[in-house]
Amino acid sequence: MNYKEKIITMKLKQILAIVGISATSAIASVWGYGKLMQNHFTGTQEAGKVPANYAGYFGKNNVPASMDFTAPATSATPAVVHIKTKTKAKQVTNNLPRQKNPFSDMFGGDMFDELFNGPRMQMIPEQRASGSGVIISDDGYIITNNHVVAGADEITVTLTNKKTYKATVIGTDANTDLAVIKVEANNLPYLIYGNSDEAKLGQWVLAIGYPLNLDVTVTAGIVSAKARNIGIINPNNNSEAKNPVESFIQTDAAVNPGNSGGALINLNGEVIGINSAIASQNGSYIGYSYAIPINLAKKVVNDIIKYGTVQRAYVGLTYASETLSEEDKKKQGIKEGEGVYITDVLEGGAAAAAGIKKGDFVTKINGVGVNSAPEMVEQIARYKPADKISITYTRDGKPSTVSVVLKNKLNTTSVVKGSSTIEKLGGEFATIDKKTAEANEIAGGVVVKKISSGALKNSRIQEGFVITSVNGQEIKTLDEFTTLIKEAKGTVFIEGIYPGSGAVTYRYPIKLDEE
Repeated sequence: MNYKEKIITMKLKQILAIVGISATSAIASVWGYGKLMQNHFTGTQEAGKVPANYAGYFGKNNVPASMDFTAPATSATPAVVHIKTKTKAKQVTNNLPRQKNPFSDMFGGDMFDELFNGPRMQMIPEQRASGSGVIISDDGYIITNNHVVAGADEITVTLTNKKTYKATVIGTDANTDLAVIKVEANNLPYLIYGNSDEAKLGQWVLAIGYPLNLDVTVTAGIVSAKARNIGIINPNNNSEAKNPVESFIQTDAAVNPGNSGGALINLNGEVIGINSAIASQNGSYIGYSYAIPINLAKKVVNDIIKYGTVQRAYVGLTYASETLSEEDKKKQGIKEGEGVYITDVLEGGAAAAAGIKKGDFVTKINGVGVNSAPEMVEQIARYKPADKISITYTRDGKPSTVSVVLKNKLNTTSVVKGSSTIEKLGGEFATIDKKTAEANEIAGGVVVKKISSGALKNSRIQEGFVITSVNGQEIKTLDEFTTLIKEAKGTVFIEGIYPGSGAVTYRYPIKLDEE
């Protein structure tokens, strides 16, 4: 090899060495940068390793590549109905603050009290509304929301085949916002109950109803949360709800006004919830909707049909709300722990008899885990007075399970019977005969034939009084009287005459007993 060839060989080796060193440096830099950035981010993953929360996803629980909702939608839509309601125009009392009777010192008593503190009447025009309902039996029982039918004078139900029926209210429950109505028909399509406890986050569901007065509409979404308490059923919004129960299934299936009372179904076509509310700032759907779990709804429905009212069970516990701030928790001495923290125990109540104490954490109701107050309230609401259930709780970190016999609101185990407003009045009534009506120059009315007990006994009304109007609305027959007064709450103003007393009209305030 001559001198020139030696020089070329040396330069080639130098170039290769430089390239090698550069490549090694580049690889080392990339590796070092990667290790450095791992310390800047959480949740780094290793290739091929499945995190614990994905366990079971790959395999038999894998989600199909495509979903077909036609079968459940086709099966369920015939059993979801369009409900239309009408509330007649009527006068209502506008009770203003009471004024001092200037003659009270002179005459005493309440001789002029009604003159100065009589109710101010105002006219409410006729109102029409619509919602949805779910047929649950072939003979015409239908579940809907209480707020869909509350106060309605007329209710009509239209099926998907356009057949229309008049419906009557069997019973309502403001505490769960549920109602049962019935149409007189046979061989109707109906939905089968599913199991709302088995609903899982991410599960596909369909919402079926009649939103915005449209024909039957199906929307799809997933279960996005369970046991949601959004505070929509409370005494401030609804004076009838004394002990609200909220444990909603939250979904992102589109629901709008008119969907209320409609069905939330799974892909087997089973109803797992009754659509009830939406999360909205403008009155229309903006992302979330809420359904009453069917396991709770069917208990309420069965009670209404069997007893005429819901058999509400009470365990006698006061518990901490999740909405409390950390500061409030500290003030109340609320500890941190799993389950529902008990802030007080009713003396003589079911829980006290079983040995549960303030400061305990309730973790299970009849073996079902409860991690929040809404979950616990929903579980207890599924039972009736005299039912025996097990409650698991922890005290000082040690778990215990006790048997509890549930009680009613009167702290007994008896069945509570429902009573209509007519029964609460405590009397016997009949339509006035035509001859008496003509003799007293009235178009008609209802005679108080007998006063036994209840609200009438505590009023000044005497037997023989003829009722001609209720809250300013004229009535001529017993049917009209019954229809008008069945939804009455609080104080009712009854007007009428005593036959043979001339043209004198008497007006009595009747205070109905609180629930």
